[in-house]
Amino acid sequence: MTKIGLLSDTHNYLHPAVFEFFEKCDEIWHAGDIGNILIADKIARFKPLRAVYGNIDGQDIRVVYPKNLRFMCENVDVWMTHIGGYPGHYSIEVRNELFRNPPKLFISGHSHILKVMYDKKLQLLHINPGAAGKYGFQRVKTLIRFEIDSDRIQNLEVIELKDL
Repeated sequence: MTKIGLLSDTHNYLHPAVFEFFEKCDEIWHAGDIGNILIADKIARFKPLRAVYGNIDGQDIRVVYPKNLRFMCENVDVWMTHIGGYPGHYSIEVRNELFRNPPKLFISGHSHILKVMYDKKLQLLHINPGAAGKYGFQRVKTLIRFEIDSDRIQNLEVIELKDL
């Protein structure tokens, strides 16, 4: 079993509670708009980090992290990108590949809107963890924790971060 901490859209701000809430996680995944490489480095020193760059990220992040990341976590095919949309409204950049070769878990950020949706047509789980940073229109900062056990995605928790 692999315990995952998922966040997105930190925009140069890493809430200190991230470390508390992700303490028992095996890996942290960041779905883009990290802000600067110092944020990514701080997370990577804490736990193994898988990340993609977002539209606000500069070259410091883009040379280290890809735009799209497709990988296996246990027996789950995962695709993570920043601008991906959601079921019924996928981004034009990902739509063709999603329909041709859908993963079991599709993760995107960008909208700052927390969404966990099952796409029956593609038989995939879509997760957008919302935004964990201070910048943007979101009123609540959110993170997600979940587990992957063989081919199952389970025990998903939404965490709301309090303003400091």
